[in-house]
Amino acid sequence: MSYVYIDGTFYEKEQAKISVFDHGFLYGDGVFEGIRAYNGMVFRLTEHVDRLFDSAKVIALTPSVSKKEMEEIIIRTCIENSIRDGYIRPIVSRGCGDLGLNPYLCKKPSIICIADRISLYPPEDYENGLKIITVATHRNYNESLNPRVKSLNYLNNIMAKIEAVQSGVKEALLLNPLGYVAECTGDNLFIVRKGKIYTPSVQSGSLDGITAAAVAELAVKRGFEVIPGLMSRFDIWTSDECWLTGTAAEMIPVTSVDARSIGDGKVGPIYKMLLADFKHLTETTGTPIAL
Repeated sequence: MSYVYIDGTFYEKEQAKISVFDHGFLYGDGVFEGIRAYNGMVFRLTEHVDRLFDSAKVIALTPSVSKKEMEEIIIRTCIENSIRDGYIRPIVSRGCGDLGLNPYLCKKPSIICIADRISLYPPEDYENGLKIITVATHRNYNESLNPRVKSLNYLNNIMAKIEAVQSGVKEALLLNPLGYVAECTGDNLFIVRKGKIYTPSVQSGSLDGITAAAVAELAVKRGFEVIPGLMSRFDIWTSDECWLTGTAAEMIPVTSVDARSIGDGKVGPIYKMLLADFKHLTETTGTPIAL
């Protein structure tokens, strides 16, 4: 049996409901996080909760719980669902209001937390690498809806995912309005060129990825230089290795972009090295799932 936390109460999955007047449902007015549990520990819980509250602050949404209380809710949701290895989705919705846009007419934000299991890609994609394409859908302008806000309105990402799937691949590369690489539909992107590791900066339109930060830290420990900044498709097409990072996808290699092989078209050695480091990190660090 699966249980969902909604505003102080756990409900069976089939009974977990929100009002149709909730502005999270009506307008995508809210924020969320994707978090992983590994080996009975929540990976980088504090960082995820900090990012959730930062996203909420940007859209002038004040959660009805503190950061510490949110962490406790996440842990309790894992316990209720017997999660030792899984995926956690805390949500802060604007709450119930009328059919108008004014968020200040919503009386109280809603807090929701889901804990379940997730598998975005089959094992063979991690072994052989993904083929991805650049799509026509651009990343949002930073000052329209800043991509660093992990909002409930994910249509920008979904439209790009539709293009990718309709083209016969599983993932899409999004450019920003200036033509520079931003990110993929739910993941940050890294490339290796001549022994250095590059990734688009958050100013390019990428999410400030927590998995990405962990992988970058591991790369620096290995002695690699990790350089965030502007990136064009030229850089990717001529790179030696490429991979994506994200909470759900973890680390997944990319061996083809826009029908161009990356390097020799095989999963690269630096990716394999950092993947082993990442797996060790996730299995040995985190916030224990115990109250």
